[in-house]
Amino acid sequence: MIVTAKPRPTGHPGYSEVLPRVPESAEVARRLVRIALAAWGQEELIEDAALVITELVSNAVDHSRLSVIRVIVTRPSDTLIRVGVVDRTRAIPLMRMDSNGDNPRGRGLLLVNAFTHRWGTDLYPWGKQVWGELKCKDGS
Repeated sequence: MIVTAKPRPTGHPGYSEVLPRVPESAEVARRLVRIALAAWGQEELIEDAALVITELVSNAVDHSRLSVIRVIVTRPSDTLIRVGVVDRTRAIPLMRMDSNGDNPRGRGLLLVNAFTHRWGTDLYPWGKQVWGELKCKDGS
């Protein structure tokens, strides 16, 4: 399946896009992250933020129950970038601490934890947002 959604700014400062709940949406999410961070002059965070959004999209693809997810990239303060994925399940993700054997799956939140300043889950009556925040390198 080819996902061809184009990022559209919603609000200031923030970017958001509804995407199909398919693995190919990770590439569109990374593009949205690259566009937002370049617009904010935070190019040095692009690789880390792209890795984080990829893991969050992957978790939503694996565990959500509806056919769409929403990817959000915001700037909650002058010093933070937040990337998140909203889905329609209220199941709170848990960070695996075991090795999970030879299975490479199931370690995404360990990466999110390693590459973010902090991360968390916001619950809503209809679902949740899992997000990670990265600190801006230069404070701008």
